[in-house]
Amino acid sequence: MPVTSVIPKTNNIALVGNPNTGKTSVFNALTGLRQKVANYPGVTVEKKTGSFSVNSTTFTVYDLPGLYSLIPKSLDDKISTEIIYNHNNDVELSCIVVVVDAANLSRNLYLFTQILDLQIPVVMALNMIDVADKKGIKIDIEGFKKEFNIPVIPLIASKRSGLAELKNTISDLVTNPDISQQKYMPIPDEITKCIGDFRNFVKNGFCESEVSLTARSLRIISSDHVLQDWIDKIDNTKIDEAQQSLAKARKRLLESNQHWSMLETKLRYQWIDEVLKTYVHTSKTDKQSLSDRIDKILTHKVGGLFIFFIVFAMIFQAIFSWAELPMALIEDGTNWLGQMVTQLIPAGALQDMIVDGAIAGVGSILVFLPQILFLFFFLSILEDTGYMARVAFMLDRVMNSIGLSGRSVIPLLSSFACAVPGIMASRTIQNWRDRLVTIMISPFMSCSARLPVYVLLIGAFIPQGSFLGIVSYSALTLLAMYTLGIVAAILVALVFKKFIVRTMPSSSFVLELPAYHRPNLRYTFLQLLERVKIFVTDAGKIILAMSIVLWFMASYPKSDESDTSNSSQKIEQSYAGKIGKFIEPAIKPLGFDWKIGVGLLTSFAAREVMVSTLATIYNVEGADETSGSLKESLKNDRDPVTGELLYSPLTAISLMVFFVLACQCMATVAIVKRETNSWRWPITMIAYMTGLAYLASLLTFQIGSYLGIGV
Repeated sequence: MPVTSVIPKTNNIALVGNPNTGKTSVFNALTGLRQKVANYPGVTVEKKTGSFSVNSTTFTVYDLPGLYSLIPKSLDDKISTEIIYNHNNDVELSCIVVVVDAANLSRNLYLFTQILDLQIPVVMALNMIDVADKKGIKIDIEGFKKEFNIPVIPLIASKRSGLAELKNTISDLVTNPDISQQKYMPIPDEITKCIGDFRNFVKNGFCESEVSLTARSLRIISSDHVLQDWIDKIDNTKIDEAQQSLAKARKRLLESNQHWSMLETKLRYQWIDEVLKTYVHTSKTDKQSLSDRIDKILTHKVGGLFIFFIVFAMIFQAIFSWAELPMALIEDGTNWLGQMVTQLIPAGALQDMIVDGAIAGVGSILVFLPQILFLFFFLSILEDTGYMARVAFMLDRVMNSIGLSGRSVIPLLSSFACAVPGIMASRTIQNWRDRLVTIMISPFMSCSARLPVYVLLIGAFIPQGSFLGIVSYSALTLLAMYTLGIVAAILVALVFKKFIVRTMPSSSFVLELPAYHRPNLRYTFLQLLERVKIFVTDAGKIILAMSIVLWFMASYPKSDESDTSNSSQKIEQSYAGKIGKFIEPAIKPLGFDWKIGVGLLTSFAAREVMVSTLATIYNVEGADETSGSLKESLKNDRDPVTGELLYSPLTAISLMVFFVLACQCMATVAIVKRETNSWRWPITMIAYMTGLAYLASLLTFQIGSYLGIGV
């Protein structure tokens, strides 16, 4: 029988808290660069772990997904509660740090009091104490310590204030744990007596201590959701006995004038209200807060949307202008590395594979890393300031018009970085109808993998100049591609709502707007470093492998020397050329030739592979490999028969339209299969997105050719 590997209890710390409490800032402040990001086993929810040391002792920190209570209502909630309760016997916790927003105590203390009942050593990290001060909220820290009999550490995590005290407190508590005096929710003796028999029945289940057992029993009695989850886990032979015991407990409560429904919530808030009344004092002021004054502008139903459009237009402009220098440096570095390898390795197949395959292919993707980093940088800043939550709030009206709620906005916004985490983020949407539609339209958001393709084509074919002398044509074209994806997502969502998921119920939208914060550049750059690592190590492996395969396909079979005078003929006779020629009749009406066709096929591995495919093809067939960049090669490529330019600005626009709408990503298809637990929806996604992309690209090229636009 295999032995389950259990992480020892000593030094395992869980970081728990509501969403928007600054928990991520606390995690970053504690762990710094000592972090790992992966997925929980068997699921696609992000798992963050890190470590810190005090006096040569190392502590492992588990940053759990945010939740509002120990009653799980989403997959994120379920993962957090299972780790807290240690249901899977994989992580034994020695301490729980509950991050509490000092400016929203009533809401935050509900989860905190539930954690106290578990009889595990607890530290309250009272974060954003500066925000509470600005709102006139004065908290008696010593009173909190006395009331709960636990350490209470005031924090300003974004400024690392209180961090040293928090680390030392955790170390002391883990070294000398003492929960004997730790307070927990007071339950009247009358209620304890009413549920006593049922508590004894539950005793064989989840909890070890009498305190947590009583609280857990009360939670089962009070919530049908928890009740059903509990019944699903007990022995089938005991279900009837369990239901009878439950019915007796509920009857006794009613006879004692205590309605069992939501009884746990009622008791907790009675305690919380008394604590707040005693230890928290708020200065009354008629002065409107700065956040409220800013929100009047940024969330205005008309002006807010206009500001949103302007902000993102400026971001796209900056992506192009700021990234020019680092892109040029990366391109020069790639060329230099290729020349060095050429001098070190004798001419032949090995040199060609390394220079034309590996270096040229990977380098053609790395050159776009500055744009990707700038995009992540701006999105991180907007998220950190609290503006992204306002965007979700504003666009809720739009989402309602297409049958979704504002809950779908966050997954869709996440999909601008990558559809995979965006689709995973949809797990927080409780309503299956909204979640399914969100999954099916997420790939329309132009992810960072499309950005290299956009930048390549825009740089090669979109003319210089600016609109009204303000925004360049390049930035406007990029904005148009992103806008097209959004419009397509809206139209497809309407179709799904009307014809496919119309029988599924919808849901309401509740979103808490966090207070505005000054962005912490230290943590922003920490996230960027993490993105670079993931991009280079994960995407880089795929790109390297694909580049070598593509080099082989573009170089073999070798032609006779007499046939190699024309480099274009050499490519056409290769394996890659034969595949491209085979599909060329189908894509010719879109303005594409066989070379682009090869790129479309290989981009299913990853969208950005389109660029390395074209780079590999042109490195092989170019008479002078150092004479120009890939942009120049595309721009100047001519038909070997007619001598006319092969590609035009209209071709580039047609190709970008195809990339906006097509499902060119195997990872996205795989994650949709995993999230829907069916091949029906990923196959549907491939079919309708490819068909829509073909039709839109066909109309773009044919109508543009007829009107003489961009030809």
